[in-house]
Amino acid sequence: MPDLIPFKEAKHFFEDFEHTAWRLETRQGYASDRNGPNWGRWRSGEDVSQDPPDAWRRNVAAKTAAGARFERVRLVDDPPTQGQQFLLARAPRNVAAGEDIRNLYRSDAVRLGLPDFDFWLFDSRTVMRFVFDEDDTTLGVVLTDDPVDVVAACQARDAAWHHAIRTADFARAVRSSV
Repeated sequence: MPDLIPFKEAKHFFEDFEHTAWRLETRQGYASDRNGPNWGRWRSGEDVSQDPPDAWRRNVAAKTAAGARFERVRLVDDPPTQGQQFLLARAPRNVAAGEDIRNLYRSDAVRLGLPDFDFWLFDSRTVMRFVFDEDDTTLGVVLTDDPVDVVAACQARDAAWHHAIRTADFARAVRSSV
């Protein structure tokens, strides 16, 4: 396996890709969310879905305006964990910027044989695999353009995308089942 590098050394991929940036999110929660300022606001019942644009959303808006696509599928447990509920609550801000975020129940992901790790796939050429510790903290990423890894990521993307549900529809269904 290639070397683990700090995530910040690979951030340029989000600006440099040409056509598609696609992510599979598999974790039940992320330390970056729990340690961020919006977690407490969300836990106290505030609406955290419409914050002003930040650097991430400005880049998404610029890239999608130029014709590129940002897409992701988030795996969700049944019932969703707090971390997954938080992501559902925050998703509208990213969708408004131009991301197409969809959700897939973990049981369906297992049935489809999807990977159990987070990754970004850039232009169907480069895979950025995240490495986390036991507390859901990102330790770094592994970059690869090995054809075997890229094809596996493309197959996972195609299977997940076909079965995933748009975030707004998924959020309505989750709220109505609670």
